[in-house]
Amino acid sequence: MNAAPADQIRLLDVQALDVRLQQLTHRRGALPEHAEIDSLTKDLTQLRDLLVASQTEESDCAREQTKAEQDVDQVRQRAARNQQRMDSGAITSPKDLENLQHEVASLAKRQGDLEDVVLEVMERRESAQERVGELTERVSSVEAKITDATARRDAAVAEIDEEAGSVTKERSVVAGSVPADLLKLYDKLREQQGGIGAARLFQRRCEGCRLELNITEVNEVRAAAPDAVLRCENCRRILVRTSESGL
Repeated sequence: MNAAPADQIRLLDVQALDVRLQQLTHRRGALPEHAEIDSLTKDLTQLRDLLVASQTEESDCAREQTKAEQDVDQVRQRAARNQQRMDSGAITSPKDLENLQHEVASLAKRQGDLEDVVLEVMERRESAQERVGELTERVSSVEAKITDATARRDAAVAEIDEEAGSVTKERSVVAGSVPADLLKLYDKLREQQGGIGAARLFQRRCEGCRLELNITEVNEVRAAAPDAVLRCENCRRILVRTSESGL
């Protein structure tokens, strides 16, 4: 294949722009905000699970407290009715009065036990409420951090995308001035060679594979016509000669 030296040099310009686009793509995917958001999102998921568990515990304690308080109230009302019957003098039988007094004493003990249950449930509910409050604050804090990190990521992505768009337009213009067959070969090699399809020959060294040409290869390059499209013997990339090739 043959191409004017100027066209081959423009191919290096296309390569430089493609490298820049690769760098921008890598930079876009490697933004630290991505990892930050992922980590924060995992933390948020765990915190939300803990919050739901604490809210469920608090709700369960609330129902348990209500039931315990109702039990206390029922015992208290029954004890009050019994006491009222004894105070009224309506019970004249000593045995019945003794039984009623015994029941009132039993109810008093039962009421005390139930009140202890209420206090124990209240303590557990208070602890659950404190955990709910603490976890709610932590969830809000992490959500705020995610919002901030997302805003920073989006701003960085927008900046990168804007530059990539500009480079893409420039690449289109420059590539449009390169002969179609040369550009086709370059694109094919670029896909095969990890993004580098053309390399400058600088001081007898291929900048694609970084290897220096041996004397035989140097003589072959010297003997080649100026418009000949050369390939590196080692990496097979297009080898572009310039005034700095050291020939």
